[in-house]
Amino acid sequence: MRLTILGGGGFRVPLVYGALLTDRGEGRVTEVVLHDLDAGRLHAVARVLAEQASATGDAPRVTATTDLDEALRGADFVFSAIRVGGLEGRADDERVALAEGVLGQETVGAGGIAYGLRTVPVAVDIARRVARLAPDAWVINFTNPAGLVTEAMSRHLGDRVIGICDSPVGLGRRIARVLGADPKQAWIDYVGLNHLGWVRGLRVAGRDELPRLLADPALLGSFEEGKLFGADWLRSLGAIPNEYLHYYYFNREAVHSYQQAERTRGAFLRDQQARFYAEVGNRGTSALELWDRTRAEREATYMAENRESAGAGERDADDLSGGYEKVALALMRAIARDERTTLILNVRNRHTLAALDPDAVIEVPCLVDASGAHPVAVDPLPGHAIGLVCSVKAVEREVLAAAESGSRATAVKAFALHPLVDSVNVARRLVEGYRAVHPGLDYLK
Repeated sequence: MRLTILGGGGFRVPLVYGALLTDRGEGRVTEVVLHDLDAGRLHAVARVLAEQASATGDAPRVTATTDLDEALRGADFVFSAIRVGGLEGRADDERVALAEGVLGQETVGAGGIAYGLRTVPVAVDIARRVARLAPDAWVINFTNPAGLVTEAMSRHLGDRVIGICDSPVGLGRRIARVLGADPKQAWIDYVGLNHLGWVRGLRVAGRDELPRLLADPALLGSFEEGKLFGADWLRSLGAIPNEYLHYYYFNREAVHSYQQAERTRGAFLRDQQARFYAEVGNRGTSALELWDRTRAEREATYMAENRESAGAGERDADDLSGGYEKVALALMRAIARDERTTLILNVRNRHTLAALDPDAVIEVPCLVDASGAHPVAVDPLPGHAIGLVCSVKAVEREVLAAAESGSRATAVKAFALHPLVDSVNVARRLVEGYRAVHPGLDYLK
């Protein structure tokens, strides 16, 4: 089976390859094609993968190319993890937004809109090429903003594109661990949009254990989200929100913390990864050891500004292992081998959430088999969550409309309607600021 990885020179590709090395079953991935626009990054990542494979017999064969059409032909699965504009673009997204006093995070608020506006046209082009060159392939999208990009691609690929994210997986794992349950045996009642969802229940053997957690301040304060949001707020919600909702519930504190930081997250990763790619070619340097050290630092500093503003302290060691690569592998295995499983994924709504139309991409538990991912019916969201979900989905739709039409006015509307952008005038300045630093937004007229 052939897997094509778009963004194949990306720093996290070794996580995906490492997961593939653990799969010894029939019908596993035997060939990995890396595609990237940067040949130097491709070479660096290929070095890391070669060291990973050296300890494993019969590892998947790895090839690399900068030709997109060549990479797509013959693919059974396409894993999309591109970053349009690179980490320099992410740093610019943060800087422009913070200068206006609003959040610049890459998937939330102004930064997420800017990232979406320059990514959607590229993702749509990829979707069209997949439909033409590999019509039977399944696309697994990890490109951010993941829900928005998945919805853009679904307009050309239908249900053959599925979005994944490690945030719900990590959240469910942490809750199960605190409750003394096996995450593999627990049903996670999770619903929302990508980076905008809530765990409303965790059922083990048919019993919902979440009320026990919400009733125990000590348990609530013992894991990441409890430290981040505070036990009182979680009890008020009656649910455990995805960590990204910290940007909404504590927006003023988050923006202040980002403004006070020596470097934004994007600038930190830009500089960190520049060092990695520069050093990985040095003779006598183990590419894999260098990658491991760099990744550990990256994970330990994840959402550091939010944790600092909340007084949450350092991340627990158990939360530094990522997880999206395991979701990707489980998804591929379920489809390729008809190994039925349940995963939290980004898929078209169909009739799952009554407040949204059937084509809206949402993030919910799905039953996965050879025919794809099928969202599981969920209870209605409470009013406060419905309002936020519908508001952000409306913004996503304006982003898609602006990307399709090239309308600057529609782009302004997308920014202005977002709950974390507090003025139409700020929205106008954001569009002009982003157009000034991103050549990829020149299409907005």
